[in-house]
Amino acid sequence: MTFVNMSLATRLEDAQAWRAVYYAQASQAQTAGEFIFLTIAGAPVIYGGPDIPVNRAIGLGMHGPVTAGDLDAVESFYNERRADSVIDLCPFAHPSLLALLQTRPYHLRNWMSMLYVPLPSASIASNPAIRVTRATPDQAGLWLATSARGFDESDQVAGATMRVLTPNFYAANAHCYFAWITNLTGEIPIATGGMYPHNGVIELGGASTLLAYRQQGAQTALIQQRLHDAYAQGCDLAAVLTTPGSASQRNMQRRGFQLAYTRAIAVRPYTT
Repeated sequence: MTFVNMSLATRLEDAQAWRAVYYAQASQAQTAGEFIFLTIAGAPVIYGGPDIPVNRAIGLGMHGPVTAGDLDAVESFYNERRADSVIDLCPFAHPSLLALLQTRPYHLRNWMSMLYVPLPSASIASNPAIRVTRATPDQAGLWLATSARGFDESDQVAGATMRVLTPNFYAANAHCYFAWITNLTGEIPIATGGMYPHNGVIELGGASTLLAYRQQGAQTALIQQRLHDAYAQGCDLAAVLTTPGSASQRNMQRRGFQLAYTRAIAVRPYTT
């Protein structure tokens, strides 16, 4: 087991932050909305349009102390856009950040588990009937449709689901994958996954499996292939964010991922 220290935590936070930057950039290209990010106290502070899930500051306090002026700048950035100020708070962040948050009207919205595994990782037994391929640019529509059908658990996909998922394919650092299986009609895609590298760390995301094909090893095969490819590309760490205590966290830990820490999501609601 690799000991989690400040250096490792900073790499994990930076990788997640830059995945969010590229997601917001891709979302802006999709919607022709606003995309902007600032670097404050060494951390990306991101806005990609109204209600984008990555509108947040990620990595504050990971590169040294945070001042009242730094936090003022974060809040001004979001207030100008009529958005909540959202800060992902890593337990390794400099204590100055928590001290400042305690003096202002922030509340905790939720928690996220940061899991990781050093690469190369141990092989995972997978279903030999499942084939994994990397999605090509001309397969964007198929990847997004498969992913959305898995998330919505329906062949009738909501437009809102597609808007949230589309940047997962088009982000600048996205590497997207299919899991395929052969049935009576031929080979069909039954699951999707993505990986998003930054500075030797990949974040896994975009995991979705069609309802009728769950519990058949599709995600196991997708994880195995992505970890193999990431190591071949020179990455030495893989990470994933899950809800604490969820089935997703349990499944990732069964596949060799370790809990690095639990991150808090602190929110100061926008007020006029």
